[in-house]
Amino acid sequence: MRKRTAKVPPDASPLHHALTRIGDKWSLLLIAALLDGPQRFGDLLDAAPGIAPNILTQRLRHLEREALVVARPYSERPPRFSYELTASGQELAGALRLLSDWGARQGDAQAPRHTDCGTPLQVRWWCPACEQPVDDPDAEDVHVV
Repeated sequence: MRKRTAKVPPDASPLHHALTRIGDKWSLLLIAALLDGPQRFGDLLDAAPGIAPNILTQRLRHLEREALVVARPYSERPPRFSYELTASGQELAGALRLLSDWGARQGDAQAPRHTDCGTPLQVRWWCPACEQPVDDPDAEDVHVV
């Protein structure tokens, strides 16, 4: 069983639980970098410009405790590790895409585009049981926990 680093009230929202497990902006940037595959410490420093080495170490340890990242040794002397996402960490890819899309619409950044035609991509809610898109997630027939 996973050891949690912070206590979350039992009646907390799902978003509260998610944010407690993930942490801060550095964690999101690290998870995004690790979506491309295993990375070494120096690679992660490059992927998150402005992060201090001690903060990178803290964030990686937090993500390991939350079972989102696993460290695999590649050198014994000195001890060095390669970091990769667990299956649970990989599940954050969709959420990061949504945040990136939202962030692109807030500033001058480019939203993700379709490779074939160049059209900006849109995200839609989808019910896998009914196999139908849900156009208005705020509608009365949609339950958000």
